[in-house]
Amino acid sequence: MKKQIGVIGGGAAGMMAAITAAKEGAQVTILERNDRVGKKILQTGNGKCNLGNRALSVECYHGGDLEWIRDVLEHFDTEDTIRFFQSIGLMVKEKNGYLYPVCEQAAAVLDVLRYELQALGVEIQYQCKITKVEKLASGKLQVSDGEKTWQFDAAIVTCGGKAAPATGSDGSGFKIAKKMGHTCIPSVPALVQLRCQETDLLKGIAGVRADSEIRVFCDGGEICRERGELQLTDYGISGIPIFQLSRRVNYLLRDRRNVTAQIDFLPDLTQESYEELQAGRKLLQGDRTAEEFFTGMLHKKLTATLLKMAGIRLATPMKEIPEEKIHAYYNLCRNLKLHITESNPYENAQVSAGGVDVREIKPTMESKICPGVYFAGEILDVDGRCGGYNLQWAWSSGYLAGYHAALA
Repeated sequence: MKKQIGVIGGGAAGMMAAITAAKEGAQVTILERNDRVGKKILQTGNGKCNLGNRALSVECYHGGDLEWIRDVLEHFDTEDTIRFFQSIGLMVKEKNGYLYPVCEQAAAVLDVLRYELQALGVEIQYQCKITKVEKLASGKLQVSDGEKTWQFDAAIVTCGGKAAPATGSDGSGFKIAKKMGHTCIPSVPALVQLRCQETDLLKGIAGVRADSEIRVFCDGGEICRERGELQLTDYGISGIPIFQLSRRVNYLLRDRRNVTAQIDFLPDLTQESYEELQAGRKLLQGDRTAEEFFTGMLHKKLTATLLKMAGIRLATPMKEIPEEKIHAYYNLCRNLKLHITESNPYENAQVSAGGVDVREIKPTMESKICPGVYFAGEILDVDGRCGGYNLQWAWSSGYLAGYHAALA
């Protein structure tokens, strides 16, 4: 008789776990709370679905035990991901190390996963909002949604975290884990935009994109920094470098710490090279106005705003501007300070940080507290940087959970 396995949640990790377990001979049932599986996959990579990344490294992840994370990734890495998707009919291409389907459509990724589930005879039951998993005296695992119950030989919990709750990942999996006796690390939004106090300033430069270095400070000390294309909004700051910083910032804000960001809009220039450049330009263009002189260095809206902050009128000839005001403008270009008040909510986050404490999970993804229960995906206290790392975690952890659940 085939081993009966229940997978709670039909997202990326859940589908990978179900496919893997079915290939190992198990009879698998996915219990999905939505009316279809894989809703969140359709949103990934701006609809293109960034499947993974060639530059896979544990340094691209956060969580309670990096060595444990490393072990999982080494058992199913980027090459395994490519082979898996090619084996189920998806053509994969690479862009600067980032992996995408050749067609650049997330829907194609979801389709090949659904087709494989169907081919393997995996049953999918929809509108199942699971609330409890418990071990029976018989050794079976009973799964319940409050009205209906199912019994399995093993259960794989892949309910997701709290990010994008409209897709079904609303934190309900944490409640299931806690009922089993698991510890859950407090969750915060990650890979998300940050809101700032200086909204009057930001309204004047909203929409500007600039290659920048952003440094985060807390209580006077630098915490972290990132370089990349910054996006200024009317409420705060966004873009890939901000997403990468947001996890650290949100945990600091959760502890009610004072957090600031200092933005360098000229990250490739030293002060000496900047002064030499401007001195040379001033010799040639000293009769020009400030607006004319500084044109082309930064975005026009940003230049006008920073000149105003430095006390320089756009129409003032450069030869009439005191050196201290020019230095003030330079300092604003290199160190624009913003006070971060909060991030956007989980609805805007690509992933959530925190989750089930991985110290309570075996390298096989099986619970140390409730044998026969496995965890995979975002429900665990593991989150990655932008660039396909979170989907890679779903594939890696889902594969291991499905494989070991079927063979145990």
